[in-house]
Parts: sequence; C-alpha cells; structure tokens
Amino acid sequence: MKDALTIHRALLEWEAVHEIVRLPIALTHADELPRALGLPPERCLVTRVYSCDDVYRGRRFLTGVIVPAGGRPSMEAVRLTVGAKTVHPAHADVVNAVTEYAAGLVCPLLLPEDMPLLIDQRVMDTLPAEDVVYTATGEASTALGIRGRTLYALSRAKPADLSKPAPTTRAPRHPVP
Repeated sequence: MKDALTIHRALLEWEAVHEIVRLPIALTHADELPRALGLPPERCLVTRVYSCDDVYRGRRFLTGVIVPAGGRPSMEAVRLTVGAKTVHPAHADVVNAVTEYAAGLVCPLLLPEDMPLLIDQRVMDTLPAEDVVYTATGEASTALGIRGRTLYALSRAKPADLSKPAPTTRAPRHPVP
C-alpha cells in the first residue's frame, strides 16, 4: 500500500516543495481533514473514486474526482465528462486494490496512468494557485501539504465543471393531440 513515505519520496524526486503533516487525530476518511487541521474545507481536498461503465466498449474503469472536503460532484456531470454510461462510487476493496491507497484516504498523486482524474473547476477558480492545500496520504495519521498549483500540475487532473448539469428540455415522445 502507498503511504506518506511513498508520496514524500516521489515529491523529493520531482523536486516539489511539500510537507507531510502529522495529524493530532487519526482519520477514517479524508473529509475529516478540516477538523483535524482546523482549516476551512476548501483548503482540504478529497479524492473520490468512481466506477464507470464505458459507453462504447462496455468496459469498466475507475475515475478519480478531486473536490473540497465534504463536497460531492454531480454524478451526471462526472458521467458526461468521462463519457460513461453509468457512474457510481467504487467499492472500498476495488479502490484499495487499484489505487494502492486506503479507501477514503486516497491521495491524488501516484494514481494509475489509465485512471482519469478530474478536479472540480470551482476548486481551481476559488483557491489562489500559491495557497497550500492539504490532502490525504493513504494513512490515517498524516496529511500532505502542497501548493495548489504544484498539486494540479503533478496530478495531471483535468479541470471540469462538476456542479449539476443544466437540465435539458426534451420533446415529448408522443405528440400531444
């Protein structure tokens, strides 16, 4: 399993300024980062993992979505962005096996190359690039502190509007007499 030391070594290799923070309480989920660090939720990012069914080939794949702690993307927006037929939260055992992080404590770094990673555009719009953000490390007792722009660059996350998509008006199936 990947942990804070694995992330630290990769960030040193990439020459990225960062800090591994020892938390005063153990986390069960990354959504607890704001409480543990005494920070607003928008400074603490959570990577949620979703299972998707491909529209064209019918294969299953995982996608990660970076949102502020406590936030949830619109499933429809995620579905449309990744071009999936269906999207639902991935099971913990699948998240553990594929990402090599503890489910609920997934770091947006060092994820599989074939796993699309999205970042909510609202995160990009509201946080100055120089601000430090915090994210999980796969461990319950540590967090990663890193500049937002560095995290965005190293994670290769694709910015996407993950708020609820605008409703579309459909023509009735049968003409009204």
